[in-house]
Amino acid sequence: AARVSEPGLSVEKLPPIDFVLISHNHYDHLDESSIEAIADRNPNVKFFVPLRVRDWFEDRGYRNIEELDWWEGATFNGLKIICTPAQHFSGRWINDRNQTLWCSYSVLGKKRFYFSGDSGYCSHFKNIGDKFGPFDLALIPIGAYEPRALMRPVHMGPEEAVQTYRDLRAKKMIGIHWGTFDLADEGMDEP
Repeated sequence: AARVSEPGLSVEKLPPIDFVLISHNHYDHLDESSIEAIADRNPNVKFFVPLRVRDWFEDRGYRNIEELDWWEGATFNGLKIICTPAQHFSGRWINDRNQTLWCSYSVLGKKRFYFSGDSGYCSHFKNIGDKFGPFDLALIPIGAYEPRALMRPVHMGPEEAVQTYRDLRAKKMIGIHWGTFDLADEGMDEP
């Protein structure tokens, strides 16, 4: 699917980037031209990826990659970055569905940050909140949820995002995964 709206800032206008969290390999979450632009401007950037996504990066010549399984963590500049579960799926082609892992991330330092990636609502959020919360900020998806019978297992709606925020015991939340790609039946600005 083509982008419906442009990024708020171009890569050229972003401050220096130390690391990037990749939640899964879908095209709307792992865009080759975006990765190239980030790496070109930030030659020491580190990419954190779920299991079996490393190959995608190495095939393109990137080497500063940390590949993690659920509940595994790594340290980076005083931060603990933990690959945490999500309820979703992966695949870039018809024949590679679920050959790589999908995940969320908990980033722990003086402040605690949670990035959900894509996920349907599930018990993982309560477990993550109990183990690593409370979070100072949580990025939680609020779009691509209609029709519910099809999307419920893999994308949450706004109401479920609020429950996720509560489960994580987050202080603040930003709704993500809406208004950029037309991926579902709800209106682009419905979430």
